[in-house]
Amino acid sequence: MKNRLKVYAFLCLLLSAGSLLAQQELYQKQLFIRGDDTLKYRIMYPKDFSESKQYPLLLFLHGAGERGSDNTSQLVHGSALFANEKNREDFPAIVIFPQCPKESYWANADVDRSSYPISLKFPKDAPPTPAMDLVINLMDEFTSKSFVKKEQVYVGGLSMGGMGTFEILSRKPDMFAGAIAICGGGNTELAQYYATKVPMWIFHGANDDVVRPHLSVDMVSAILNYGGKPNFNLYAKDNHNSWDSTFAEPGLLPWLFSQSKL
Repeated sequence: MKNRLKVYAFLCLLLSAGSLLAQQELYQKQLFIRGDDTLKYRIMYPKDFSESKQYPLLLFLHGAGERGSDNTSQLVHGSALFANEKNREDFPAIVIFPQCPKESYWANADVDRSSYPISLKFPKDAPPTPAMDLVINLMDEFTSKSFVKKEQVYVGGLSMGGMGTFEILSRKPDMFAGAIAICGGGNTELAQYYATKVPMWIFHGANDDVVRPHLSVDMVSAILNYGGKPNFNLYAKDNHNSWDSTFAEPGLLPWLFSQSKL
């Protein structure tokens, strides 16, 4: 029985590795250079992409565990959802996965990892981190291109990327038509800038022992207080990896891609 389990685990590992390799082929490696700074990112174009057509644009921000410089780790969570054959057919879009350097963070956050759940504080008036500043400039460049549907630009992220989602919304509220934030958090006062402008779907696991679920609850409450009407899923049995349940939501992509600035 133990040998069978070992074989099964090995086969699962091979399938997972094969899936990631397949995604790496779909998501092209790119560099965004601004002055002395460089942002590594992956980009997937729709099938039969043509610059004479227009497509929605989706930015996805990874978690802290996928930071680095390999321009690959950021694809571990979420990339398979958008690269799924049926989803590519039903929701043709340009999808961007930037990678945050190890020493940086998507959001302005004071992070204390001396105990768990980690302690997080989000300053209100701080400038964007170097990584976030590069992402904003990258998005400014892409949204100026003729083949991008300006009315259908989206952002999503998990954990550190969920925090980055709340932050970029506060800095560029007029850019995005919809957003998803998974097991993240942010400065509740800054929600006033996007609460009524950007439809949101927020997710968290009630058992999260890394990022407290209260952080998402606080963001939902703030958005409501500022006049927004976010969707909110609190998964009773999930720990930090609530992205698994999120990506399994059958209505996630239909909801996201139905949002429009028009």
